[in-house]
Amino acid sequence: MVQWIGLDRCMGMIVAVSMIGAALTGDQRTLAAERTLRIIAFGAHPDDCEIKAGGVAAMWAERGHKVKFVSVTNGDIGHYKMAGGPLALRRTAEVKACAEILGIESEVLDIHDGELMPTLENRKKIARLIRDWQADVVLSHRPNDYHPDHRYTAILVQDAAFMVTVPFFTPDTPRLEKNPVFLYYSDRFKKPNPFEPDLVVGIDEAAEKKWDCMAALRSQFSEWNAWHAGILDEVPKDEPGRRAWLAKQFGARAAAVADTFRDKAKVLYGDRRGEKIRFAEAFELCEYGSRPSVEQLKTLFPFFDR
Repeated sequence: MVQWIGLDRCMGMIVAVSMIGAALTGDQRTLAAERTLRIIAFGAHPDDCEIKAGGVAAMWAERGHKVKFVSVTNGDIGHYKMAGGPLALRRTAEVKACAEILGIESEVLDIHDGELMPTLENRKKIARLIRDWQADVVLSHRPNDYHPDHRYTAILVQDAAFMVTVPFFTPDTPRLEKNPVFLYYSDRFKKPNPFEPDLVVGIDEAAEKKWDCMAALRSQFSEWNAWHAGILDEVPKDEPGRRAWLAKQFGARAAAVADTFRDKAKVLYGDRRGEKIRFAEAFELCEYGSRPSVEQLKTLFPFFDR
């Protein structure tokens, strides 16, 4: 963290302008690309970040940037056979294994699954996490979602936007000098408003790592979700078969994101590269954070110029 602050100070106003100013010059874009970015992602449960941003996380980490996944609840009721402390410990171990796979950091908060509330205490907790990480980018759910924990995670993260720059809000943690860029994960919910991507990122290069994470999250995707969907008997018993089964399922999801938002991908990558993307993750800007241009967003998601 000290090293990052030093870099930021050395770059001075160049970095600040790159976030909030007009279009970047070539030299500014090079400096921004060379700086170590810091990204924090919030998911309601120990699996949400991995599903929605596992690909981009691996790609950031591969390029030397710092990523942290935070599970806002401990997932202690997300199973059909077990619950409480033993399940929370198991799910924490699963996301720690995912962090190893992706090359990132992971934290699980001690809040009961299904009981998250958008309280002032929790808002301060989220704000401190963002400040402590010195985040450039913050990812989270959208506030319209089927699950109350997802909705309230979104509300808490939204409510921390801007407040992370206010000196006397959580004054025990130094404020951020600039508001991060806040973005939402993609989803399929239409009311009151559908997801509209500002970024569609091809994750083909990181797909295998993402499928490895889905296999590591055994309690969820090989047990709980399969049981809830009535297909538990379909889960292969052997490890290679189980991993392949999950890769097919989550590959179809990531392919659907790429296909649904293909036109946007072509705008970002160009027609030829955009057409070739097989798997994608997509993100929508939250208007409560910094509002970068497309070119500025590309310095924060440095995957489009390869």
